[in-house]
Amino acid sequence: NIQNSDVRPKRPAMTPHVLYFLLLLLGLPTVRAEIVNFETDAGAVADIFTMRAALHNGGLLNRTLNALAPGDTLIIPQRTFHVMGGILVQKRLANCTIRLDGTLDFSKNVAAWPRDGDGRVLACLDFTQGADGVTFTSDSVGTMQGNGKVWWGIPGIGYLTHAENRPRLFTMSENSTDVLLERWKFVQSPYWTVTFRVAFNLEIRHCSVLNHRRPRAKTHNAYELTAFNTDGFDLTGVSIWIHHCKIWTQDDAIAIKDNTEDVLAEHIEASGAGLSIGSIASTVRNITFRDINMINPYRGIYLKFRTTDAEFSHKISLIKDVLYENIRIENPEKYAVWIGPAQQSDSQALCAAHPCSICWPELPRSECRAVEGAIFKNIMLRDVTIISPQRSPGVVLADKDAPIQNVTFHNVVVTDPDRAEGDYHTCEGVAVGFATGNTNPVPKCFKDMTRKTTGVEITTDS
Repeated sequence: NIQNSDVRPKRPAMTPHVLYFLLLLLGLPTVRAEIVNFETDAGAVADIFTMRAALHNGGLLNRTLNALAPGDTLIIPQRTFHVMGGILVQKRLANCTIRLDGTLDFSKNVAAWPRDGDGRVLACLDFTQGADGVTFTSDSVGTMQGNGKVWWGIPGIGYLTHAENRPRLFTMSENSTDVLLERWKFVQSPYWTVTFRVAFNLEIRHCSVLNHRRPRAKTHNAYELTAFNTDGFDLTGVSIWIHHCKIWTQDDAIAIKDNTEDVLAEHIEASGAGLSIGSIASTVRNITFRDINMINPYRGIYLKFRTTDAEFSHKISLIKDVLYENIRIENPEKYAVWIGPAQQSDSQALCAAHPCSICWPELPRSECRAVEGAIFKNIMLRDVTIISPQRSPGVVLADKDAPIQNVTFHNVVVTDPDRAEGDYHTCEGVAVGFATGNTNPVPKCFKDMTRKTTGVEITTDS
């Protein structure tokens, strides 16, 4: 039984400006809200692409963001500002607005990039103390250009050089409440693009993520995929609504992370390594993806657990109450549906199985192991259309000692299937699985209750 998935967060009822005038009427003390123009007030220099300009603008942006008070608005005007990364907002922002009308163009100077004491590079922009009631907006479309190609490097060799020591583009490192992110475009993130850790009542709308190696790339070929780990939106928290966004990445388009619940993702165009839940080693529940179009994705629907290790061995790993509805997946390059272990490597050995090798099943002797004790429960795929898959429709793989409990594919239909691999590649570890409606093909470990078999229409309304 999928729970109510309409989890749109409620926007704060009172804006800072309304609050200001209310205080005036009541005769209470006020602090006048300021509008700060990054160029004319703060002194930033536009359209100059030197190291000196990057350091100057980066330092100004650091100071200006850290000086914002409740009610303030920072305007970054419609010009291009070359900035050095490592911008750390080290105070908790509250009830202010950051309006990006132009472009923040982050430095390509890898050697000069700020690092911590352990040599780890800092994020491009990191709100280290979180935020309350902050709006990130634009009068048109604001752009964060991460210039990720200098971090991705030569395909394959670049990963061996930097591995995962690459800057995230936009990060909310601490918990946040009532945050709105709208009309921002994120281009060529060196690593994860937008990250929210422990967000409460978050809304993301009318944003785009474009992580291409070639700007006009239409597929995720071997060259494009070497922009590793360029996730679109990595989200953790409660009551999250992401909608009307466009995403092209070489990793998860959207990744719902550990200890997250009540998420609605809808009206989205996405292409990458999946509409993902995971990889996790905790509990995630009440997640809905609906009304989403995926063209030429590497992978489509993706639910995954990572390897159970000592850090998480005492916790329950559970993904439950999940709905994927009205999803169109056209020309998936690998699997349209994957429910099982995370297909990834956490080392420089790219084909290592952590827990499932990215080289599986193509490379002989590569491994793909179900995660012991990890539980999938109440998973519904409804009205999913898979058009012209390049290989098998997918994989369903769970621990035989903790099999999937109640998974239903209703009207999950493959059109123009690959004749050499028309069935699901793997279907193992399912205790209760049903195929209903017009689902075709039926995974071999599911009970076939389709209209064709039973002659009866079975409804699945939650």
